[in-house]
Amino acid sequence: MQEVNCSPERKMSYAAAKPILYSYFQSSCSWRVRIALALKGIVYDQVPVNLLKDGGQQFSAEFKALNPMQQVPALKIDGITLSQSIAIIHYLEETRPNPRLLPQDPKKRAQVRMISDHIVSGIQPLQNLSILQRMGEKKMEWAQQCITFGFQALEQILQHTAGCYCVGDEVSIADLCLVPQVFNAERYKVDLAPYPTITRINKALLELEAFKASHPSRQPDTPAELRA
Repeated sequence: MQEVNCSPERKMSYAAAKPILYSYFQSSCSWRVRIALALKGIVYDQVPVNLLKDGGQQFSAEFKALNPMQQVPALKIDGITLSQSIAIIHYLEETRPNPRLLPQDPKKRAQVRMISDHIVSGIQPLQNLSILQRMGEKKMEWAQQCITFGFQALEQILQHTAGCYCVGDEVSIADLCLVPQVFNAERYKVDLAPYPTITRINKALLELEAFKASHPSRQPDTPAELRA
């Protein structure tokens, strides 16, 4: 394959361009990325994609060209467009490593990845908007069952890994996944009393400015009645 040379001028323009995040205020996947951007001090522009308005703006031809999966978030950065929240966060971690979101210790790194995957693969997709829209009147019951099952396992895991946060005392990618998922649990009226470790960590993280600034109640597309 022939490699195409990119001029220094074009590389500089990519680096100078402000990232653009395509996001929805209540999307837990979008929130993960907003937290990462805030923690790393990355200034960006945000383009709201309303998942409910006009039959779902993510299904427009314009957005499909940006992300063929028709999901948020999507991030334009450094001359490329990325989708999938964890892939985006890993790119930010590799290109803008301070502050780090993955521990240096390989065992802790594995634990962070395990907890993150538990949430982003084992809980969130089962109660995603696209699934709940197919559940009709049973959507609340379905969401509660999926989150409860996942939280029962997650609580046990965190009892072995947690310090101040999910893994030890440093904020990690696992924490970026936890807080939005707890927010979803609260939206679907899941009883959090059986999960004291999850609740404690979530409360501690919500005291951090990056988590406050990225909260769904403080986004450009947050409806007035839901604003903080």
